[in-house]
Amino acid sequence: MNRRVLITAGASGIGLGLAKRFTAEGDRVALCDADAEAIARVQTELPGVIACPADVTDEAQIAAFFGQVDKAWGGVDVVCANAGTGGPAGRIEDLEYDAWRNCVGVNLFGAFLTCRWAAARMRAQGSGSIILTSSTAGLFGYPLRSPYAAAKWGIVGLTKTLAMELGPAGVRVNCICPGAVEGDRMERVLANESAATGTPVEELRASYVACTSLRTWVDADDLADMALFLASPAASKISGQILAVDGHTESIN
Repeated sequence: MNRRVLITAGASGIGLGLAKRFTAEGDRVALCDADAEAIARVQTELPGVIACPADVTDEAQIAAFFGQVDKAWGGVDVVCANAGTGGPAGRIEDLEYDAWRNCVGVNLFGAFLTCRWAAARMRAQGSGSIILTSSTAGLFGYPLRSPYAAAKWGIVGLTKTLAMELGPAGVRVNCICPGAVEGDRMERVLANESAATGTPVEELRASYVACTSLRTWVDADDLADMALFLASPAASKISGQILAVDGHTESIN
């Protein structure tokens, strides 16, 4: 389709799934990731992609990435503000401020910097689709994961607000809320929660399945399906929506 698609945290997990699918659709893709080794792997696996190491919480680094995209494309059609981190697990009185700040910084401040850049370009061109990644933790309270839940609720508020700000300019803004996603990041989340609670990892894994109506986790392809739909002409009248891809979460653990 030859759309210009930018993805943050695009070298692994959900972001890599998005990059592969948009590339397979014939789109031009630019991505950044804080993991330089993952970026190197993507450059080999997807040689036509613009891939840059960048920390989304570092304004200078992310500005350099955006500058490269501006030079290559002069605009952008789809932006997936996908960067996130699971953050620490524990009671709020036991959490370190630096760990809290880092979690909120990656999940929420990184989305702000990404959307700020996207909004200026999309408003000027009178079109575009911004897709933010929140979580089912942005729909429920999440005991022992307060910084993550706070940041993901913030993403929901940012989505609703930007849909109102940018809608008159022809720009759509939506949010995907994944449930538990198969992959390395969720394995780290389980390990952290196990350490914080003393509950075995396998018991925690089973509880995540049990709290969904479909009794399932999701994978990166499920989320890519939703993102491709939201970026497509079929979704031309869809904006400001918070769309869970989660097997219908009934509760958080």
